[in-house]
Amino acid sequence: MKYGVKEFWVGLFVLAGILAMVVLSLRVGNLGSQDSDGYKVSAKFQDIGGLTAKSPVRMAGVTIGRVTDISIDSNDYEAVVNMQIFGEHKNLPIDTSATILTSGLLGSQFIGLEPGGDEEYLTEGSQIEYTQPALVLEKLIGRFITSFSNKKE
Repeated sequence: MKYGVKEFWVGLFVLAGILAMVVLSLRVGNLGSQDSDGYKVSAKFQDIGGLTAKSPVRMAGVTIGRVTDISIDSNDYEAVVNMQIFGEHKNLPIDTSATILTSGLLGSQFIGLEPGGDEEYLTEGSQIEYTQPALVLEKLIGRFITSFSNKKE
């Protein structure tokens, strides 16, 4: 079998497409952005909504870390969110606050950090004390409907 120039270029194009799909799937799955130089911190929330592992941790809109895992504290029944903060962000004040936010109206959830003013910094194993739970859209709609129906009576 003899292949021509056209077949070679088609094969090369298909190979480049497969490679692009692999790179894209690694980025979407957050598998390509592991930072072993970072440090782990945790925070407790009353409600995490739809937050999942590998969700971004952002400050001023910039991703500075990832959620590594989520568990429940059996003593106070709050969600414990563990985060890996990338190594270049070692100067987060210890009084930094964490809020669960949503990208857009129905987008994915992430943790937003707001730096405090303390001169002491978060380190490996620190816990963020100031947290604000997620605003769950279903709960807000339920409250609105309940308050609206109570006003009609």
